[in-house]
Amino acid sequence: MSFTTRTVGQPDTLDYRVFIEKNGKPISAFHDIPLFADEANKIYNMVVEIPRWTNAKMEISKEDSLNPIKQDTKKGKLRYVRNAFPHHGYIWNYGALPQTWEDPGQTNADTKCVGDNDPIDVCEIGEAVGYTGQVKQVKVLGVMALIDEGETDWKVLAIDVNDPLASKMNDVEDIERYMPGLIHATNEWFRIYKIPDGKPENQFAFGGEAKNRAYATEVVKETADAWAGLISGKSGNSKIAIANALLSNASSISEAAADEVAAGGVKRAAPVTDQSLHKWFFISGSKI
Repeated sequence: MSFTTRTVGQPDTLDYRVFIEKNGKPISAFHDIPLFADEANKIYNMVVEIPRWTNAKMEISKEDSLNPIKQDTKKGKLRYVRNAFPHHGYIWNYGALPQTWEDPGQTNADTKCVGDNDPIDVCEIGEAVGYTGQVKQVKVLGVMALIDEGETDWKVLAIDVNDPLASKMNDVEDIERYMPGLIHATNEWFRIYKIPDGKPENQFAFGGEAKNRAYATEVVKETADAWAGLISGKSGNSKIAIANALLSNASSISEAAADEVAAGGVKRAAPVTDQSLHKWFFISGSKI
């Protein structure tokens, strides 16, 4: 399945939007991309919202028709994450699993908190830097449970199936084995990233522990089930746009209507990047 992007407006402006296309036609980043790229082998599709090393807080829009990716705002101003030493921007490719939803009407039995009303977040830890609107195929390795203002904000840990280490990494303990320090850095990043803006340190459930792959896949399944209720209208949530181009349900719109939603957009080829410049090198203390 081939996905491309169509952009409207210019980056770092309130009007900027990144639509995802299938076969040249705009689709919903939230609803139309299948959760699984290969369900039998548990390979998931991931929508990249924020490439590694960047600061603009881009996210799938829940309110806009076809759910393009746009920059988050606060009080009418564009949002960026600060550089909290020693980190620069986001330290992974950050995005979401499509066809998932963290239901704010459901309390998780383990975290004792409701969902945060978003698709489930993903930290993709492979060495290649992605781009906004890219659809990566990933293996889920684990999950962390950030508690953000009383809501469960799951952070799935995953790796691009095309990464050189992907075949060796099958569960959460493999992250520490092959990328020593990354789980600790991830915990630290989420705890402190809001402090430069005058907010308190974030907290995690499970004492900050990263749960294993089996637990993570069950969490993803729960959010996929919640999305199924959302897209069918059973959830009663009327603030989330559920227009789609491919699901052939009551909320589906025509190709012409989808093109109208993304009118004025410019089709973008995948950027050409020298990935060797962005490769992580994990130096274990025992090897020094």
